Amino acid sequence: MARALAAVAAAALAVAVATSVPARAATRAAVPDAARPASAAPPFRGGIAPLTAAQRAAMTPSAWRPGCPVALAGLRSVRVTHWGFDGRVREGRLVVHRDVAPRVLAILRRLYALRFPIRRLEPIEAYGGSDFRSIEADNTSAFNCRTVDGTRRWSEHAYGRALDLNPLENPYVGRDGTTSHAASRPYLDRSQARPGLVRAGDAVVAAFAAEGFGWGGAWGGAKDYQHFSASGR
Repeated sequence: MARALAAVAAAALAVAVATSVPARAATRAAVPDAARPASAAPPFRGGIAPLTAAQRAAMTPSAWRPGCPVALAGLRSVRVTHWGFDGRVREGRLVVHRDVAPRVLAILRRLYALRFPIRRLEPIEAYGGSDFRSIEADNTSAFNCRTVDGTRRWSEHAYGRALDLNPLENPYVGRDGTTSHAASRPYLDRSQARPGLVRAGDAVVAAFAAEGFGWGGAWGGAKDYQHFSASGR
C-alpha cells in the first residue's frame, strides 16, 4: 500500500514539473526585446606614444619645421577611441605636448564616457597644416606650429597645449558675431543643446576644467567655442 501511494505521488510531481517548465519558458518568451537591457558600450581604449619616424616625416614641414617652439621629441601621439555622430565607436589620433598628454588622454576618456560625439580626430598634417581646411572638415586637432591669426605670436597650438573640438559646431565667433565658415552659421545660436556642441556649464567644459584646461567660449569679446588650452589662452 505504501509503495502504491509513493508511486501516485511521484506521478503527480512529474506532471506538475512538466506543466510548470513550459509556463516559465512562455513567460520569458513574452518579454519584448525592448525591455531587455541594452548591451554595454565597448570599453574606452587609448594610449600615448612618442612620434614614430613615419609620423615625424609626415608632419614636416606642414605642421612642424625647425624654429617651432617645441621640438619633435617634445611631442606625443595620443590615440583613442571616440564616439562618432553616427553613434558608432571610431578611432582617432592627436599630437600634443608630452607634458599635457596624460591630461588630454584623461579628457578624451571622460568625453567617451559622456558619449560626446566627435566628427573626426586627425593630426593637422592630414590637411597640409591648414587650420582652415581642418575646420572645414570638422576635424578635432591639437598641435600645429602656427601663429595667432593677425599676429607674430605663437599660438598655444604651436606648443601642443591646445585642442580645437568639433570646430564647425563650435566656431570662432568674432566681436561682430560672425564666423568665417558657412557651415558654422547654424551654430551661432548657442541657446539649444545639440550633438557635438559645447555650451557654458556643460559636462564637456567640466571634463576639460577637471584637467586644468580653459575654454575659449568663456572669453570676453570674441568667442572661440572650439578652443581648449592648458594656459586658458
